[in-house]
This record gives sequence, structure tokens and C-alpha cells, in this order.
Amino acid sequence: MADRTISSITIGAEPPAVVAVIADFPSYPRWAGQVKSAEVLSMGEDGRPATVRFVMDAGVISDEYTLGYTWHGDEAVDWRIVESGKMLSGLTGSYRLAGADGRTEVTYELVVDLKVPMIGMIKRKAEKVIVDTALKGLKKRVEGR
Repeated sequence: MADRTISSITIGAEPPAVVAVIADFPSYPRWAGQVKSAEVLSMGEDGRPATVRFVMDAGVISDEYTLGYTWHGDEAVDWRIVESGKMLSGLTGSYRLAGADGRTEVTYELVVDLKVPMIGMIKRKAEKVIVDTALKGLKKRVEGR
């Protein structure tokens, strides 16, 4: 099993408000530090993005790739790489949301597999930076609305 990075944050909003920000991919460059662009390529039957093309620059991990999304109402979203780039051979992750008392606990899980050799410690550090930056940016974006 691949190493994974998991982290959580509490956001002062109900799950639907958090999911709305997660699903607004064109806005990612404004709050998700490593994402330089995100283009929705297709929509699912639920009206939410199904495939999204990304350009990412996370220092040691920079690439262009396409992710496929599976939405589970306002409780979760999973993604997996459907078109890899030059560096990434695999990318899977999820947001899990648990709402209570007007707040939402968001847990982000990420697994990155690279085509190029990289020391595990460096790869895990890059994953942690991606996860932490995304969670903090998500919180700021949702609570700032």
C-alpha cells in the first residue's frame, strides 16, 4: 500500500458551503497555492465536475494532469488521476466532511505516485505541504464568503 498523507481542519460553515468551494475548480488558483490553473472538462449527472485538468507547481512536484471526481452528496468527494503528466503516475485523494453545530470537520487524504525516483521523505513532505496548504486555503475561502 502506498504511503498516504492525512490531515483535518474544522471550518465554520455547513458541509454544503464547503462542498460548493471544493467544486468551484476555476477558483482554485486563488486559494490553493500550488494550483496554477484548473479547467473543468466534463460534468457529471449530479451537475458537479467529473473531470478537471490541472497545472500544479508544488516545488519538487510540478506537472499537468487530469483528475476524475466521484461526489458523495455533501459528505465526501474522491478523485483519481485519469491522465497523468510527466512526473505523476498516480494521484488519488479525498475530502471527507462531517458537519455539526454549524461547523464542518474536513479530512483530506492524498496519495501521490511519481514516475521519477524521489526520496520518500521528500515526497511525503511535498504531500504534506499540498494537503496543509489546501486545507488552510479551503478554510479561509469558505469562511471569507
